[in-house]
Parts: sequence; C-alpha cells; structure tokens
Amino acid sequence: MDEQRLRDLLEGVADGTRSIEAAVADLRLLPYEDVGFAKIDHHRALRDLLPEVVLAEGKTPVQTAEIATKLTDRAGRLLITRAGPEHADAVRDALPEATYHEIARLITLEREPARRDPGVTVLSGGTADLPVAEEAAVTAELMGSEVERIYDVGVAGLHRLLDHIEALQAARALVVVAGMEGALPSVVSGLVVVPVIAVPTSVGYGASFRGIAPLLAMLNACAAGVSVVNIDNGFGAGYQAALVNRLALSERPD
Repeated sequence: MDEQRLRDLLEGVADGTRSIEAAVADLRLLPYEDVGFAKIDHHRALRDLLPEVVLAEGKTPVQTAEIATKLTDRAGRLLITRAGPEHADAVRDALPEATYHEIARLITLEREPARRDPGVTVLSGGTADLPVAEEAAVTAELMGSEVERIYDVGVAGLHRLLDHIEALQAARALVVVAGMEGALPSVVSGLVVVPVIAVPTSVGYGASFRGIAPLLAMLNACAAGVSVVNIDNGFGAGYQAALVNRLALSERPD
C-alpha cells in the first residue's frame, strides 16, 4: 500500500463510500503479510519511494510470481531484480501487464506511470557492463527520474567520454558503471560538481578478481565526490541516484 492508496482508503471512509470494516480488512495486512515462505512488506511504500523490491535470485519462479501477485494486489508498482526468463514467464502468466527487461534482468510493472524528472545520467565503461548499467537506469526511472544513458565511454578511449561533457555537467546525479581497472568514476568525478555513484562490475580478466579490483580502485578514487556501491549492484546505484535527484528537485526554488 502506497501513500495515495492509503489516502484513498481514508477518504472513502470519511465520505461513506467505504465501510470501516472494509478499511480494517485492508489495513490488517499492514505492515506485512505472511505467506509461509516470505513475509511481504505491504507497508514499505509508505516509508520509501518504492513498494518492497523482490530479489528473484534464489527464488523459484512460482514463489516469485506469488510474491509479485500479492504485492500488486496492494500497490501499483512492482520491481523484481535478478530475474531470469523463467521468472519472467511465471510473473507474466500471473500479471500480463508486467514488463521483462532482459538486459537488466528486471521485471517491472507500473499501472499509473509517475512523472519522470530529468537529472540522472548513467554511464558505462564498456558494452559488457550494460546489464548492471541498465539495472541502475530502469530502477531510477521507476522511482521517477528521467535517465540519460551514455554507454561504452571507458578510459581506453577518453575522447568518447569528453564528447559528452555537457550532458555530464547538466546531471544532478551520475551513476558510473565500470569493470576491469575501474578508473572511469574517478575521471568523471574530476569533471563535475555532482555526486558520482560508482558501480564496480565483475567484468574483467583474472586479476580483476570478478570485480574486487575495480571495487578497490573506486574506493581509492583520487577525485572527491565518489561514493561506491557493491559489485554489480546497479539497483542500489540507481536507487541512490533517484534519491539525490528527488532531494535536489525538492530544494530547487520555485
């Protein structure tokens, strides 16, 4: 249940179109619903910008679909991360309006699309980083940010990045996704005056240690303004970028 649904419920009771008993039945499942293998937090959207986000990895397709159905009974948006095609098939059998973002490995549903405000830009060092970059971009979009994508601009060809300098400097938050040596966020942060959210990926050869090398490089960035999320955590980066954008917009003078 999100804030708008709660308002509608209370207004229905106030104007007599909804009985107190019906309202109590709706509120009974706050803050969570126990379905045995999961406790579904229907209260999350009242505290957060999104209803509870579902991690499909480690869940069966049937479990994922049941959780998705329960969530969307009481919320108009849905985000499922790390979803494979089998999860997508099960969810779309139950919720035909759901969308599967194959590259990002996300399943989304948005029954009433919110306004998207510009301000978030997602960059990737290489094409191999796209699954993580797209996870960040789609997450930020679902949270109400318009996202500009600038892909394959790694430091091996710095001129490709510099061609986009105006777009970088116009953003309110930048998500910079890179594997290999992980140098891109430090370079980007030296060019802008907004938060840079660095995402190390597991892309790289042996000594990259499946993302540990870029993680350490980003944590040791010589440019100020870089924050770092976990390896391959596009969701966390996109979420943080959308929060930054939302705060910047709320503080902007009318």
